[in-house]
Amino acid sequence: MAFLDHIARCNAHDLAKFRPLRVAGQRVGWVRHDTAARLAAFPRIFQVTEEAITLDPRLDDPDSRSAAVDAVAAALAAEGAAPKPKGERYRVAARWGEPALMTVDRGLVSLFGIRAYGIHVNGWVKRPDGLHLWIGRRAADRAVEPGKLDNMIAGGQPAHLTLMDNLVKEAWEEAAVPEALARRARPVGAVSYCLEDEWGLKPDLMFCFDLAVPADFTPHNTDGEISGFQCLKAAEVAARIRDGGDFKFNVNLVILDFLVRHGVLSPDDEPDYIAIVGGLRQGDD
Repeated sequence: MAFLDHIARCNAHDLAKFRPLRVAGQRVGWVRHDTAARLAAFPRIFQVTEEAITLDPRLDDPDSRSAAVDAVAAALAAEGAAPKPKGERYRVAARWGEPALMTVDRGLVSLFGIRAYGIHVNGWVKRPDGLHLWIGRRAADRAVEPGKLDNMIAGGQPAHLTLMDNLVKEAWEEAAVPEALARRARPVGAVSYCLEDEWGLKPDLMFCFDLAVPADFTPHNTDGEISGFQCLKAAEVAARIRDGGDFKFNVNLVILDFLVRHGVLSPDDEPDYIAIVGGLRQGDD
């Protein structure tokens, strides 16, 4: 296995299987053709053609759009044709920073191919023997990648929170990081990818943060999502990513970005350096 294998896995998709989803004249997602056929049964909500799916323009405000899509999703879920809701709302917009056209339940983002956002925090510490990263292990009951290694802090981005407020919340829940320390995290960029899953398309973007933690700080989980933490040398983390599948699929990308920015991966020593740098920022656009 090589670093690029993880990037390729996160970008395995075929847009020929999908058609665009449009809301208020803007493309906000991608819907698989078999799902599009099911949406055609709801003509008062979705206008379905061979070229695209359009939310009925008579739904002209975020609340009415959200309620209509929720109703369709509930009907499809009752037939086993959509995932069950997760109880957390995500914003839907053509681009980050634009006003939300509507919101959807987190469980529906891949069914509609909507770009989802999240925050990932690299908790790091400098020790006498070099740069180290705090790494969590996902609990065995996680629905996605149980038992895999993870960032110290990570989470999806709810509609009602700023990125920093979400980071503070996730920092306490996942690693018992006090708010004052969590707010020292610094935004360092973003990593994106586009992956097919069982329901549709996942064009995800992860905002990356670095948090230098004190040498005497040890994270511990408070919400049951992480079974434990270990502090590993950055070079060891790099080797484990390169040589195996220990980490949650998208966490590989976040840590690769960290390793590039902190010089752990060097263009003199890594022949795929340019391809890695370019591969960390892909998507559906």
